[in-house]
Amino acid sequence: MPWPDALERTEPPLRADESTTLRAFLDYHRDTLRRKAAGLTAEQLRTPLPPTTMTLGGLLKHLAYVESNWFLVVLDGGDPLPPFDTVDWSADPDWEWHSAATDSPADLQELLDQAVAASDRVLDAALVQGGLDQLAARESRHGDGAFSLRWILVHLIEEYARHNGHADLLREALDGATGE
Repeated sequence: MPWPDALERTEPPLRADESTTLRAFLDYHRDTLRRKAAGLTAEQLRTPLPPTTMTLGGLLKHLAYVESNWFLVVLDGGDPLPPFDTVDWSADPDWEWHSAATDSPADLQELLDQAVAASDRVLDAALVQGGLDQLAARESRHGDGAFSLRWILVHLIEEYARHNGHADLLREALDGATGE
């Protein structure tokens, strides 16, 4: 999928059912992150804005992991996408953030796009099977039951929105680009 420019971002509808609205806002935030990272070099993607060690490349890889974990693992009960399926998370709980420094822009873009596509396939099936009330295959680690698909979608929107704020700051520090 080509990465969107300023004119190609999904705009959520002003009036739609809950499922359509949630999916559109998730796609809007996915596209926003793609825009923030579009056109950058590998060096730019691995450049932090001190005092944080966060990078735009790390954000791309982290959100690919978040997509894979919430939709494929938690909701569907399966395994995460490669490369996340072979990571020793106990050795480096922030592996996705650290390892992104050696990934090319194309590899990071492809990883996020693959995670989004896999997530959308699981999401489509879950909506058909049980709608927004569909319960996740895996329960909360806090022992308070399974997440609803509605909760997962809202959480993913929140996750992207929060990290898109980080991406705004990182991108502006890199090349002065600003905007939504």
